Amino acid sequence: MSSPGLIAGGLDTGRAERLVAFEHRFAGARRTRRLWTLLQVAVFALALAGSIMVSNFNLAGLLNGLPKAWTYIAGTLPELRWQTLGADLADWYWGLRFWLRLLVETILMGFVGTVLGGVVALILCFPASRNLVQHTAIYFAARRTLEFLRTVPELVFALIFVFAFGLGPFAGVLAIAVHTAGSLGKLFAEVNENVDPRPLDGIRAAGGNWLMLIRLGVAPQALPNYASYLLLRFEINVRGASALGIVGAGGIGQELYVAIRQFEYTDISAIMLLLIATTSIIDITCETIRHRLIGQDLHAGH
Repeated sequence: MSSPGLIAGGLDTGRAERLVAFEHRFAGARRTRRLWTLLQVAVFALALAGSIMVSNFNLAGLLNGLPKAWTYIAGTLPELRWQTLGADLADWYWGLRFWLRLLVETILMGFVGTVLGGVVALILCFPASRNLVQHTAIYFAARRTLEFLRTVPELVFALIFVFAFGLGPFAGVLAIAVHTAGSLGKLFAEVNENVDPRPLDGIRAAGGNWLMLIRLGVAPQALPNYASYLLLRFEINVRGASALGIVGAGGIGQELYVAIRQFEYTDISAIMLLLIATTSIIDITCETIRHRLIGQDLHAGH
């Protein structure tokens, strides 16, 4: 019959052996983590060094060029005197009514392009979601289509559409819509893949078809995120629409490009301030709407 002392000694020996084995495993895991960290740092350093070499980045050149950039910006600002402030402002914003009309055109370009692109993204996001499509070929085709739509820059699409449909905002709307479809389609698909799978399993178990799976299982969970991403994309598209005028796709960007080419410096600053104020208002408004949607979603979850 074993004595209590021998049993206690055996237990202590077993604990010691398990502790030693745990320490060895912990030390090995820590060494592995350190090696991975060092490898990641080395890859990042190589990528950074390669980027600096390829881009010809020069800190001295940056410091020397910054004053010149400020000189150009300062040259676009008008001389405002307190005694003649009203006349100076009127002279600065001589084309305000015309610029506001172009600004509204730019906002509408961003809005219509966002809506059209959002509809296409909503159609393509479901076959591009791995948890909703079992057929690999459909999933692959939908994903590659979205990649193509968002990989080609908006300016390139705008050039193509200007050539096809002529100068004007229609080409800009199409360019924004195509690029928006690719970007939002990917975001919507990722939202679909992150929904709670339990409702989907319940619908499948009850014999629901694919459309019922989307309407009853995915849409109720994903709609707040869809709306949030759509508003965010609208902000981006209004800013992007102002740049499409460079290639003749309408909006206030076309007038800004003319002012730059003709060295109308005060017109440049006037238009830029209008753009900054407009995008700030849109950002604040969309941010408020997004927060309300997210807040309602959180309250509904509780």
